[in-house]
Amino acid sequence: MTEYKRFLSDQISRVATSATMAMTQAARDLKADGRDIISLSAGEPDFDTPEHIRDAAKVAMSSGHTRYTAVDGIAELKAAVAEKFQRDNGLIYSSSQINISPGGKAVLFNALAVTINEGDEVIITAPCWVSYPEMVKFCGGRPVVIPCTAQTGYKLTAEVLEAAITPKTKWLMLNSPSNPTGAAYSAAELGALADVLRAHPHVLILSDDIYEHLVYDDFEFATMAQIAPDLTDRILTMNGVSKAYAMTGWRIGYGGGPEWLIAAMRKFMGQSTSNPSSVSQWAAVAALNGPQQFLDGWRKTYQKRRNFMVSQINAIEGLSCLTPPGAFYVFVDCSQVTDDDAGLAMSILQDNGVATVPGTAFHSPGHLRLSYAASDAELNEAVIRLANRFN
Repeated sequence: MTEYKRFLSDQISRVATSATMAMTQAARDLKADGRDIISLSAGEPDFDTPEHIRDAAKVAMSSGHTRYTAVDGIAELKAAVAEKFQRDNGLIYSSSQINISPGGKAVLFNALAVTINEGDEVIITAPCWVSYPEMVKFCGGRPVVIPCTAQTGYKLTAEVLEAAITPKTKWLMLNSPSNPTGAAYSAAELGALADVLRAHPHVLILSDDIYEHLVYDDFEFATMAQIAPDLTDRILTMNGVSKAYAMTGWRIGYGGGPEWLIAAMRKFMGQSTSNPSSVSQWAAVAALNGPQQFLDGWRKTYQKRRNFMVSQINAIEGLSCLTPPGAFYVFVDCSQVTDDDAGLAMSILQDNGVATVPGTAFHSPGHLRLSYAASDAELNEAVIRLANRFN
């Protein structure tokens, strides 16, 4: 295959393979070979898509909603997104300020693709989702990855942000709650970052809120556009139905932002993906407009699993983790037992039958990410296997 590399573009050559997808596929391959594998590597709810959402998809198909739609989403879904933003976040967006894309990842990529010029810098806090730096590199930008440690709750401070901004900075990317750590910014913490950003009007802000509904204990979710309405003309707020509504395979993400940016994203989609799945869009309408009470039950389940995983991991010799306020991951510090987290993750998969993701993939060596979006039985067996390995 190496002789064909000369045909590949410079852009794709700059991009690394997704480590989360690679580990998930490795787990699938071992399962296919008959191995007993517990996969804690995928960022995917283990719940089924609620029945009323699936029913809406069936109605859409039987009603003939199976053709091309408007490039960046049907009017009904844009209206549902606008209502969601107002209901949950106090944000007011018109239809022309809303983008519907084939997945949350596409919203992010489309925004970066239409704004980044060669050499533009994008500030990304680490640990970070594996795709952020790779998207930036593909678009010709330079990811400026800022390490954040457990001492700050894996979060960016105002002082560090100020020091990272240069005349070439185009975007600040924030993910709260975070993949892979579950860290989440309070309203006060976002306000401190907003104070810095006001002094740098050339910097755009991308707020990835995909785990918005997965927060625990008494944590109150907040998003940058809500905290700093004076900055909304340069904020893109991204969200989607995948994590909250267990709709990862439906591939619907959405964003609210300034009209100039949404128009450019729509133009780009017109020459790339075109519209998201028509049927999935109608299912997303049902998700956003339908009953929301079931989310409380799911949150309670996730919180119980989180508490179990945190207590069990911290009882294993050489491993430790914080209690995350959101998402469905624990970010485990394994630096006391190895300086090769990637090798450890593969060894745990091969020898113990538990799939994790190494922290190196998230630009934070010395860690493992474990998802607790799995059944109680699977989580219990997984920690038994890990304890047997290390204790």
